[in-house]
Amino acid sequence: MGIFNNLFKSDKLEQPVDLSLISTDMHSHLIPGIDDGAQTIEESIDLIRSLYNLGYKKIVTTPHVMLEYAKNTPAIIHSGLEKLKTAVAEAQIPMSIEAAAEYMLDDGFAKKFRSGELLTFGKKYVLIELSVFIPPDSLFQTIFDLKLDGFNPVLAHPERYFYWHYNFEHYVSLKDREILFQINLPSLSAYYSPEVKKITEKLIDNNMVDFIGTDLHSNASIIQIEKCRYFKYLEKLVNSGKLLNKTL
Repeated sequence: MGIFNNLFKSDKLEQPVDLSLISTDMHSHLIPGIDDGAQTIEESIDLIRSLYNLGYKKIVTTPHVMLEYAKNTPAIIHSGLEKLKTAVAEAQIPMSIEAAAEYMLDDGFAKKFRSGELLTFGKKYVLIELSVFIPPDSLFQTIFDLKLDGFNPVLAHPERYFYWHYNFEHYVSLKDREILFQINLPSLSAYYSPEVKKITEKLIDNNMVDFIGTDLHSNASIIQIEKCRYFKYLEKLVNSGKLLNKTL
């Protein structure tokens, strides 16, 4: 009978998790027109208002920086941020907004790093992402170099790198090198895939998650965030005391 009951045990909560307990979202794409996120200031304002209504008090938005696709510079990002902050103030949304970046570890990253261009948040946290096809050969060396220069690398959505899904030791090796992990809130559902959901839960079970971000691009993500507020694993993560979002 116990086995039968477990088969139908729900992973949902009756009451949603209060996202004000997270307070700060540190991964989003809300500066309009500079990457694959919001494309207009009106869309940006709608998304920011939605985050505020969900309980967030602060946003560190993180435009893509890539060698081939999103050739954003600190000047481009800062200019877009100032326009966005003005629009948010005019819309009377009491949201604090900062900007950093989400850096692809591609062939152009080392040049940006060495030239002092990296945009960080909090305690010199730098958000990095990897190719979805294959991790760079230089990953461990890049982590070492960043830490040697006083940066704290944060790996964006490690649960989405399918090439590690069947060898969890890759995640362990990264944590042994003191890299921080940021999962995407929608990963708690099957939004990306059931496999991503499974790895997300395993990372939470092993106390390996340091940040949770929305990775907000559009209203489709808002819908998923609202759904994920009812997932028990979000409650488990928020109650773990591990999350660093509120320290930002």
